[in-house]
Amino acid sequence: MTSDPKHEPKASQSAASATVAVPSGTGEGGVVSGGASHRSGTRKKRSRARPKAGTHPNNVRKLRQAAMMSKAELARRAGVSPLTIDRVESGCPTRMDTKRKILEALGLPPSAREEVFGPEQDDDEG
Repeated sequence: MTSDPKHEPKASQSAASATVAVPSGTGEGGVVSGGASHRSGTRKKRSRARPKAGTHPNNVRKLRQAAMMSKAELARRAGVSPLTIDRVESGCPTRMDTKRKILEALGLPPSAREEVFGPEQDDDEG
C-alpha cells in the first residue's frame, strides 16, 4: 500500500500544523488538524434569555411537602414535567397556565395564587 502524499507532513511544515491521523472510534472523523481539538474553548456562548432561578420566590415546595407529594407526583397531577416543577420551586418565572395547573394539582382554588406564588409580577410569561 502506498501512502498518500496529501496527508503526510512536508519537511517544511511544523509539527503543530501537520495533519495527524487519529484512531477510528474517536468520533472525530479520523483526522485532527494542527493538533488542536474543536473543543478547545472556541465555542460561542449561547445567549438564551432564561432568567436566573430564585427571582420569583414561592411556596410551592412547602405546600407540596405538606401534602406529602413528590415532585414527580405533583408534575403528573398538574400535567407538566418534573423539570417544570423543579424550575417553579427554584423561583424561575412561571406561565399563568402552569400556575393554574399547579394550584389545581395541590387542591387549591385559583384565589390562592398570591399565597402560593407571591404577588403578580410584570415579567411573568403568558
